[in-house]
Amino acid sequence: MTEPSPWWAPARHADRRPLLLARNRLKAELRRFFEARGFVEVEAATLQVSPGNEAHLHAFSTEIIGTNGERRRLFLHTSPEFACKKLLAAGERRIFDFARVFRNRERSALHHPEFTLLEWYRAHEPYEAIMRDCAELLACAAEAMEARAFRFREREADPFAEPERLTVAEAFARFADIDLLATVDPGGGTDRDALAAAARLAGLRVAPDDTWADIYSGVLVERIEPKLGLGRPTILYEYPVAEAALARRSSRDPRLAERFELYVCGVELANAFGELTSAEEQRWRFEREMEEKERVYGERYPIDEDFLAALGRMPEASGIALGFDRLVMLATGAARIEQVLWTPVVDFE
Repeated sequence: MTEPSPWWAPARHADRRPLLLARNRLKAELRRFFEARGFVEVEAATLQVSPGNEAHLHAFSTEIIGTNGERRRLFLHTSPEFACKKLLAAGERRIFDFARVFRNRERSALHHPEFTLLEWYRAHEPYEAIMRDCAELLACAAEAMEARAFRFREREADPFAEPERLTVAEAFARFADIDLLATVDPGGGTDRDALAAAARLAGLRVAPDDTWADIYSGVLVERIEPKLGLGRPTILYEYPVAEAALARRSSRDPRLAERFELYVCGVELANAFGELTSAEEQRWRFEREMEEKERVYGERYPIDEDFLAALGRMPEASGIALGFDRLVMLATGAARIEQVLWTPVVDFE
């Protein structure tokens, strides 16, 4: 028999309750924020035939049993993205969703196996429009929470300040003294050995079996992310195309993709794309990701053929996934994500 989870103990709940009520206020205010801008709230189904096809995302799976007894594997979604894009193909133009999502193998001060993503999409609008949304949303959240600053641990940022815009290449040069694009060819292919040499020269450890993506992620996590969103938010944009599974290529440079991430107080808060609408290229990227997943973890997830079919009808669009729980943390100064979740999942470790 497991020990009772401590979150419901009256004294513990009393400590958390002001943060939980603040969470409710913020959600209500953000609903008004989007409705005032002509967005329609949607509710993506949690059960999907594919949880997503990124190599390092891990899903929870279940089984559906038909009325005839036939069994089929389904997954709890890791994001409402596929469903939302199908709604864009159906004719919706501006939509948002407070989606409960599920990711396995994730637990830390900023990660939880069940959490809330706030996703929104704009059809026929560039991803710069989503950047503007982010700046306005942060100010709206701060006003709703009566917060003059956002905080995480010892870091602070002004939510009313215009976000800094920094390309990934600029960030690698500034914080790690690495010429990242020198390791990416004109078609978007990557040179593992060149990046490994640059990383070692910068004083970072590189394992013999590290891929280009492994080294890239190591530099980003160790040298760059802790420096972002300090004093004011940071929009990190123009990711290498190899690191943008669902984003379209940049018209400015084919080595890059229309992807950005929003950072506040060193915390990755949101991930946005100018959406890829080529089903052929999307299938190729999914298959490559699943090959990597099978190599590293010994498993792969199915591809949602219905989603690929919908891409053929989907308009040009931009979209973003924002960690709502993390936003609540930053606005309230909470140190751990469990403090802002009404009923946290029990931790077995």
